[in-house]
Amino acid sequence: MPADHDTILTEISQMLRAVLPGIDPDEEITMDTSFRDDLEMESIDVISLAGRLQARYGDSVNFAQFVAGLDVDSLRALRVGELVEHISAALDSPPASVAQVAGQ
Repeated sequence: MPADHDTILTEISQMLRAVLPGIDPDEEITMDTSFRDDLEMESIDVISLAGRLQARYGDSVNFAQFVAGLDVDSLRALRVGELVEHISAALDSPPASVAQVAGQ
């Protein structure tokens, strides 16, 4: 069953509010919200978010690998929706061990 973008967006929004307590409670976090310009995330905030993603989604969502694949400009322009889509795709993919067995 495909991962629901709305559910993932809600979970990410909750994580971001925990990591960035200065976010106005009335400010909506959308798919178009940028991490840098809108949320003003710092490196330490990104590390904290990565830890929360790991705790929630386990090894199926590798945030470090995701951001490592981005160039500097893409990283600066990263939007919440891109992370939601990455998580959705990762959750919809079979684990590596299952994919390897299926490919044999």
